[in-house]
Amino acid sequence: MEAAGATASQEPQQAGASHKWLVAVAVMVGCAIEVIDSSIVNVSLPHMQGSFSASLDEIAWVLTSYIVANSIMIPLTGWISARVGRKRYFLTSVCTFVAASALCGAARTLGEIVTFRLLQGLSGAAMLPSSQAILMETFPASEQQMAMATWGVGMLFMPILGPTLGGWITDNLNWRWNFYINLPLGTLAFVMVSSFVHDPHYLQRRERGRIDYLGLVLLVAWLGLMQIVADRGQRSDWFAAPWVVWSSLISGLAMIALIFRELRFKTPILDLRILKKPLFSIAVCLTIIHSFLLFGTGLLMPIFLQEFMGYSAWKAGLVMFPRSVGGITSMMLVGQVARAGYDNKRLIGVSFTLVGIGLWLMSRWNLQVTIWQMIWTNVVMGLGFGMSFPILSAAALSTVERERMGYATSLFNMLQQQGRAIGIAYMTNVLVRNQQIHQARLVEHFSIFDAWRLSKFGPHLPGSPVFRYLPQIILGQKQGLGALYGAVQLQAAMMAFNDIYRLLAIVTVLMIPSFLVLRGRVSSGPAAAH
Repeated sequence: MEAAGATASQEPQQAGASHKWLVAVAVMVGCAIEVIDSSIVNVSLPHMQGSFSASLDEIAWVLTSYIVANSIMIPLTGWISARVGRKRYFLTSVCTFVAASALCGAARTLGEIVTFRLLQGLSGAAMLPSSQAILMETFPASEQQMAMATWGVGMLFMPILGPTLGGWITDNLNWRWNFYINLPLGTLAFVMVSSFVHDPHYLQRRERGRIDYLGLVLLVAWLGLMQIVADRGQRSDWFAAPWVVWSSLISGLAMIALIFRELRFKTPILDLRILKKPLFSIAVCLTIIHSFLLFGTGLLMPIFLQEFMGYSAWKAGLVMFPRSVGGITSMMLVGQVARAGYDNKRLIGVSFTLVGIGLWLMSRWNLQVTIWQMIWTNVVMGLGFGMSFPILSAAALSTVERERMGYATSLFNMLQQQGRAIGIAYMTNVLVRNQQIHQARLVEHFSIFDAWRLSKFGPHLPGSPVFRYLPQIILGQKQGLGALYGAVQLQAAMMAFNDIYRLLAIVTVLMIPSFLVLRGRVSSGPAAAH
């Protein structure tokens, strides 16, 4: 395809290639503490709210500050690494992250913990793209999908482990230990990276040139405002709030200006020219859709389990755990298939098929769904989600010259983050809107006579549409209108979940033939570039 293929197909330049799995473990430990910290505090927010005497809206900034800082710094990773060295930047990030974690655990006011979480997000962002770049450079071409599968196992497993572990720590110790556990893990990551990871020769020559200050400002405005809108827009009823409108407008204009700026600047912060590589762009587009589905459904499941099924955070985490098991299984399978030299791009079609089946099964759930039905569906979804990630990431990054690998992984992770943010914002918006619509329709068909018939004969009578949906939880209770209206609200929420899963299932089915646009072999790393 380009000269990139010849460059990328050379044997790994890193000194760590001879002990590649030690390098993999070293960077994965660093990634683990960053990824798990993005979700581990979620379940302890009520406890933190009490400690700081904060409102629900105020304590939510503990999450928002981390997400915003993280999203801003991820695209800067390649640019900073080219100037100071990837290993040095990675080690600095680990040290700063561990220090910020200790400060978060010791925080005494809401302002302190929000500030320290901001510092956590800024320092931890480098670990994801840097670790991907290190693995792509350390492993030979034939094993790059296996490397990405190994990396993906952590990325899939840690977000689900986070709430489960966080719930256990909060219940048995204290919410502050959700931050203190980063100290020993961070120390281990620092020692291992110091010992086994080495910068390739081209990063030992520091990049020079003018700093693109305007590009930096535009990047912060674009990603920072967009993440704030995505994370907090739902609380303000989206575009009904003027601040959401203005923030979205400024973010959009900043993005357009940044694109023009970076394409013309000699030493850009964000190397958008990489998107000219067709295979990279196609793989990134599919990855954005993958992230949209993965994180969007990952948000809905805990909401459904905890708010509507009445599960504790610990039990909800156990129900979601099989999703990680399925993902790990399929990732390892894909890695071994690629290692054997087979062209496995068709597995992307299998991946979307499995995800589509899982979503369709979820669209048929009701409030009497059993735990085994949920576990089985989660396994199917996990198998599907885990199957495509190593193929797409290796296909995209294998087309890029090693000298631009840091910029490529930064861009790849930034766009993946945008898919995640869009997915979460979309799911929450549609869930709330559809719930209101269904509730209005059910109440519209519900009458005092219906209430009398229901209390006398049960919820399975024909006639009024509401009889087809009211859950069994109202049986055996004293049937007042308040209880019945509460049941209607529950069922309206269930129907909203079904709507989302049904729509996503249709979108996923349409994505099944997408593997056809990935020209050439994608199982052998850089060979796909030809």
